[in-house]
Amino acid sequence: MPTAPCSSDRGPILVGTWSFSLAAIESAWSTLNGASGSGDQSGAGQGSGSTLLDAIEVACQHADLDLSVDSVGLGGLPDSSGRMSLDGAIMASPIRFAGVAGLRRHVHPVSVARLVMERTEHTLLCGDDADDFADRHGFAGQELLSDDAKAAFETWAAARRDGGGDPIDQRTDQSLLGLRPQDPGLGSAAGGRLFRPNDGREGAAPAGHDTIGVLGRDASGNLAAGCSTSGLPFKVPGRVGDSPIAGHGLFVQPGVGLATATGTGELIAGICASFVAVETLRRGGTLLDAIREVMLRIDELGPRRPHHQVGVVVMDAAGNVASGAYRPGFLVATRDEGGGRVSGPDLVHRPEDDGLPESAREGLAKRDKPNPKEDP
Repeated sequence: MPTAPCSSDRGPILVGTWSFSLAAIESAWSTLNGASGSGDQSGAGQGSGSTLLDAIEVACQHADLDLSVDSVGLGGLPDSSGRMSLDGAIMASPIRFAGVAGLRRHVHPVSVARLVMERTEHTLLCGDDADDFADRHGFAGQELLSDDAKAAFETWAAARRDGGGDPIDQRTDQSLLGLRPQDPGLGSAAGGRLFRPNDGREGAAPAGHDTIGVLGRDASGNLAAGCSTSGLPFKVPGRVGDSPIAGHGLFVQPGVGLATATGTGELIAGICASFVAVETLRRGGTLLDAIREVMLRIDELGPRRPHHQVGVVVMDAAGNVASGAYRPGFLVATRDEGGGRVSGPDLVHRPEDDGLPESAREGLAKRDKPNPKEDP
């Protein structure tokens, strides 16, 4: 298979998971087109595709700092000990990849991951050592737990001690709560928050969470992807999901395509979802074939719990994009030369598994209608 970038007249494109990523990819658009400076704090990254990597990094940095997003960076919720931990990764090919897991003092995991990729021979650093690595290379540490996240944790912890129900929904409209991550869309008072209930166990999510995954292609055909997340709210300390792992939360194969997955990280990791999607393209499948293969493999895992969800975005080497979800409630943001927009997935594997809450539909009405892609 080819490994060089695929030449094309198609313009550059950035695609992000969930509607809240639209602001993030918009913030990176000028970087992708060379109109602003590099987002690379490391000072490395020169060479083919470096501007695209800059754009991926800028988009993820924007989400990291967006306090309205309760699943990434400073707006995210802590683990069950009340401490924040962030995971992330960046990837341009199977040999140009790195991830970091369990950062507790640095807000931009994708930036630290890029430093690992460009300054070491390694692909994954974790915990205190990853934070120390960032310190040694000039990244400023900071407190990651926001006031709102601290208050949410204290309320959650008190409810567990008292044996009561989960009161976290009181910080938002209770009618937005669903059985899994539900994207209320742009224009909703919920903003970047995704909602699902808690079953009372450590590691279950009483409020929304999900990753930002960003896929990009520049005008020269270079491909790259990034993921950033604060992970499952109130998770068991030390838990690592799919986001920082190549083939799980993201995968890039030059000359073939790239993918990112979001949702229940344990399911995504169990089937190597992003790798499966890109491998389907490599074997001659269409974009929709790639999405269907991921969804069928989730089915093969056995019965799913009501809160389980997986969303997948796949791009081929020419810059064509399709997206899919195991259940309803997933949205995708796109920025290209035609502008920015939010749309629904091209395929929902189990559309009968409930719809969005009524209160989220007003926000959805403001998005573009899906443009399903037919198999050739």
